[in-house]
Amino acid sequence: MWLLAYLAYLRLKIGAIILRTLIRLLSGGWIANPDTIHHLPSRDPQRRIKVHVYRPPLKKSRSRSGPGPVLINFHGSGFVIPAHGSDDEFCREMSQRANYTVLDVQYRLSPENPFPAAVHDTEDVLKWVLQQPALFDLSRVAVSGFSAGGTLALVAASTLFPKGTFRSVMTFYPSTEGHLDPASLIAPEAGGRPIPVSTMRLFASCYIQTEVDSQDPRLIPSFADTALFPKNALVITAGYDTLAAEGERFAKQLKKDTRRHVVYRRMARCNHGWDKKARIGTHEWEQKTQAYDLAAEMLRL
Repeated sequence: MWLLAYLAYLRLKIGAIILRTLIRLLSGGWIANPDTIHHLPSRDPQRRIKVHVYRPPLKKSRSRSGPGPVLINFHGSGFVIPAHGSDDEFCREMSQRANYTVLDVQYRLSPENPFPAAVHDTEDVLKWVLQQPALFDLSRVAVSGFSAGGTLALVAASTLFPKGTFRSVMTFYPSTEGHLDPASLIAPEAGGRPIPVSTMRLFASCYIQTEVDSQDPRLIPSFADTALFPKNALVITAGYDTLAAEGERFAKQLKKDTRRHVVYRRMARCNHGWDKKARIGTHEWEQKTQAYDLAAEMLRL
């Protein structure tokens, strides 16, 4: 039995290495320029969680008295790809434009660390933040994330902490219905480069390696009680992305509560993760600018 389990893991490990190598070659890697780097405590005394810190402009931070607002961000990964630092531009913009301290979290990846390792890292970082009233205004704590990180942000905002803990949640092209067969997913707009079905299945196999509750909201945010989500929510999807429809269904479900401020927008003719390598002057750049504008507006509420 142990040999079969080892061989199954080895197959996932090889698949992850190949995929990581291809993506690194295609993307050119990620260069981040945070103001500082912290290593926060985890539930494992032998391990720390790396966090990039982006601070608001010095003049603005001096103009206020007391602790300021904080945004905790989780990068995209498919729970497999090491892409910490890929949200550098977003984090810097939010710190500068919304006057937030931004913490960009490096959570553990699979298949080496399958579910619930990433969720535990998410919870541990947020617990640390919520224990720092001298550093942060705990009435203005927001969470955000991209792709798999967007899923983690939704999980944190609904399942891991009591209602009212977070002022806002912002999620970009997340998976909200991970129980669906990737082959059944259709992008709302034809064309583009949807995530290959084989890649999505590899992500799922790496992340979920043991028997789990198929309706666990820590895996599938759409199964969480919508009443638990923050009063402010931003959902961004992409027209060429096969995950768009579920993200939009989720946003519409949130919007049924008229007391909640929900903004959702589909970025036309954009692929999953389009904003990461968007070039100035292109359609993708314009759509990225609109998406980041919406995020900055959400934080200022």
